[in-house]
Amino acid sequence: MDPTQPFATAIAVQGDRIVGVGDREDFLDFPQTEVDERFGNKILLPGFVEAHSHVMSGALWEFPYVGFYERSDPTGRVWSGCQDVDSVLQRLIQCDQEMVDPDQTLVAWGLDPIFLQGERLVAKHLDQVSTKRPIFVFHASGHLATVNSEMMRQSGIDQHTPTPGVAKDDSGVPNGELQEPAAMSLASDGLATIFIAMMSSEAKWSYALEARNCGVTTAADLGTTRLAMEGQLEAWRQATDDPQYPIRVVVAFGNFGSDGTPANIRDMAEKAVHLREHEESAKLRFGIVKIVLDGSIQGFTARISHPHYLDPPPGHPGNGLWLIPPEQMPDIVSAYHQAGLTVHCHCNGDEAAQVFIDAVDAALQTHPREDHRHTVQHCQLTTEQQYKKMSELGMNANIFANHIFYWGDQHATITVGSPRAEKMDGCATAEREGVKFSIHSDAPITPMGQLHTIWCAVNRLTASGNILGPEERIGVHKALQACTIDAAHQLLMDNEIGSLENGKLADFTVLESDPYEVEPEELKNIQVWGTVVGGVPFQAGSQ
Repeated sequence: MDPTQPFATAIAVQGDRIVGVGDREDFLDFPQTEVDERFGNKILLPGFVEAHSHVMSGALWEFPYVGFYERSDPTGRVWSGCQDVDSVLQRLIQCDQEMVDPDQTLVAWGLDPIFLQGERLVAKHLDQVSTKRPIFVFHASGHLATVNSEMMRQSGIDQHTPTPGVAKDDSGVPNGELQEPAAMSLASDGLATIFIAMMSSEAKWSYALEARNCGVTTAADLGTTRLAMEGQLEAWRQATDDPQYPIRVVVAFGNFGSDGTPANIRDMAEKAVHLREHEESAKLRFGIVKIVLDGSIQGFTARISHPHYLDPPPGHPGNGLWLIPPEQMPDIVSAYHQAGLTVHCHCNGDEAAQVFIDAVDAALQTHPREDHRHTVQHCQLTTEQQYKKMSELGMNANIFANHIFYWGDQHATITVGSPRAEKMDGCATAEREGVKFSIHSDAPITPMGQLHTIWCAVNRLTASGNILGPEERIGVHKALQACTIDAAHQLLMDNEIGSLENGKLADFTVLESDPYEVEPEELKNIQVWGTVVGGVPFQAGSQ
């Protein structure tokens, strides 16, 4: 990704830095040179940068997976997909029978009702697994959960519960589906079980191994670590200070617990600045803030403009949910902006993207600041006019290209309809309008794997093999930039990683084939040998 030297046959490393890029003969005169031929028949790229993922990806494998697509865990175990409600229930019944403590909550994850042949999993289904044990099934989007009647009983969820997002049937009785954090938090035992697992050392290592296995050398944990919680900073330091920890991590400061008041936001901004200035290390970085403004498109909780959703299921709001009142966004963004921090805002729907863009515009009007790199995250329905404004304001985009494969067919037929689905995750529009962008997996929402994400952006093939919006396809080189130098730019690290240049960190992705030479349809099938991080090789699959 160095345009002045796009290809080379050898790279010189001293300590954790690159000291030369060229041919072997260029470096043989260096003092005390040692020639390492181990990658002589492989391809080295700048280390892949996953600019939107979650340490939760390492935690959820403590619980049974009940998603639609087949997935592999960090140890290499393959979990088959659950194609219908019956297969979900059979897996949960087996787990229930294997649990020793009859009162322990059964937690599972990965459920995606949009695939379940028109039937939506609700409490009456989970009651077939157990009427005595509380059950909490976390959806694939991370924005919803389904619980059984016993969990609702223990959590005090009934027809009088006023919390937005508690789905109810036609008679006003909760059906077991909890939409977005406020509603899911009512089932506190289930959500807390996931939260506790996410905070563990094991989760941080599983997260890193998953990244290493797909060639990622730097990953952003975008707002799932509650850094204000006692012990979490120390836990991250303990993991990342280990020489065998195979990735660099950028931990976003989450906007958790904000009541929207300027004083509270300023206090959080000060904490975020302190982390950036005093707590960073070679493999642990800070400086970005994560805000979640709306929900999930496939969960029908994202905020999208007219004509809204094509076919929302019963019990869902007509046009999604605001997770932060829009009128509070200018104050929130301004506080972090004035503190010199970079704000990354979750905006699946175009209504949410507009609110964030307007808030950044207002912040820049009152406090001009160059190179802020405020980023719209997901950008699923971001419009051409919004990209024009983002370019004008110097904003970045992180585009959820994986949606085209995993949910493209459903977006075209169920959520937003074909005309809008063909423009979703519009990498070509962002490129055309001059917006610097990255592409991401949002792991664990989809499996971490930059080669698959690149394949999605280049081909835009859905699971059924349909090309969804061919005019939004981008070239291989642009997609690789989006996973290397441009993703590094978004994380404020492009002066250290993202390209193979003298003085930068010796972080490489090691592949068995050249992505510039294989057919575009084969990009996702390229085998990953592993990575090099700071000059240290880490082979995929090893423990």
